[in-house]
Amino acid sequence: MLKGLRDLLRWPTPLERRIARRYLQGRRRRRGASLQTVIATGGVTVGVMALVVVLGVMNGLRDELRDRILVASPHLRILTYGNGLRIDDWHRVLDVVRRDPAVVAAAPEVLSESIITAGADYVATVHVVGLEPDSGAVAVNRLPEAMVAGDLRFHPDRTDVDAGIVLGRRLATRLNVGLGDRVRLIPPGAAKVNRALGVVMPRLWNFEVTGVFDTGMYQYDDGFVIMSLPVAQQFTGLGQAVSAVDLRLVDPWQAPAVGARLVDSLGYPFRSLDWQAQNANLFGALQLEKLAMGLVIFFIMIVAAFNIVGTFTMVVTDKTREIGILQAMGLSPGAIGRIFLAQGAGVGAIGVVTGLAGGLLVALAVDRWRLIHINPAVYFIDHLPIRIEPLDVLVVVMVSMALAIAATIYPARAAARLTPVDAIRHE
Repeated sequence: MLKGLRDLLRWPTPLERRIARRYLQGRRRRRGASLQTVIATGGVTVGVMALVVVLGVMNGLRDELRDRILVASPHLRILTYGNGLRIDDWHRVLDVVRRDPAVVAAAPEVLSESIITAGADYVATVHVVGLEPDSGAVAVNRLPEAMVAGDLRFHPDRTDVDAGIVLGRRLATRLNVGLGDRVRLIPPGAAKVNRALGVVMPRLWNFEVTGVFDTGMYQYDDGFVIMSLPVAQQFTGLGQAVSAVDLRLVDPWQAPAVGARLVDSLGYPFRSLDWQAQNANLFGALQLEKLAMGLVIFFIMIVAAFNIVGTFTMVVTDKTREIGILQAMGLSPGAIGRIFLAQGAGVGAIGVVTGLAGGLLVALAVDRWRLIHINPAVYFIDHLPIRIEPLDVLVVVMVSMALAIAATIYPARAAARLTPVDAIRHE
């Protein structure tokens, strides 16, 4: 049995390949392929297209979310344990982390939450981030690239405000404010009791909108406000302390290892939080969805393989008398089997090439012209991105060809087992 299978899987001769090409056509010689060949090839084409596009969509979602997250988020944060979430000796922390060769840039950061209003009845909760003003040096994030109006210098022109502030584009639209407008924030510290009125009266801070950013990440653009580090320290009541030290690394994928190394150098009570751990649930769900969708589309390829089995079983039945004549002319059973195996390889190759070309064209069109829009409030991004990875393409091509050839083995062996006399007498 193994000897016959090895003989069947040998490379076909030119004569065998020529006969295989002839059998891919109909009964009468014509330029086009037979209907059976078209159906079998179409099944492979559709399966390959679906696999390429679906895997590209999952890769695109992963890469797009990663890029959007890293626009306003550092690769790594150095934090402390405890409810206070404050680092008093952050200058020493900066000196330690900057000596690490994997660190490109490091800067202090203040993190808090507040309530913002533009003076009307509408208020919104926001995340407050305090950063050092943009000096043109290498930043720990790519937020300077996301500015669509103003800048990150936080220089107000009005005299009736405490400082400048930068808002996300969607938040600015909700508040109906732009550059030069005034907004108010309530600090997170304890409010004081007004002695005259006998009620708690929080102090409102007035800010001038000096910049608007658009990261493309709904979570950032709709709920983040940025102010200068000294103002944020006063606003949150931290004094000279900060909430975290942000790091930008040479390789963001090495953030967990770099974080562990820096924590060992700094000692207790410091800890690290990398961008992967911060979004582990999101990226884990995307990876699981990619595997699930790939498995579903793989079953489509299995269906296409059964289609090939049925198609070539019918071809063997249809060509039985011709198979007997070829054997009578001297072709061995192995040669007969290789003829049909070459047909399966041809169908698989044409289907794979056509499906791959169609899948790449669909992926390019959907990604370049953003043909599919999605709800950013749910999916964090506003369109469906597609990224094609060479490894995914290679796996799809190899698996599809293997399925196409494997599906042809049964009808090829059935053809090889026919005897000349029985085949010629077949009606």
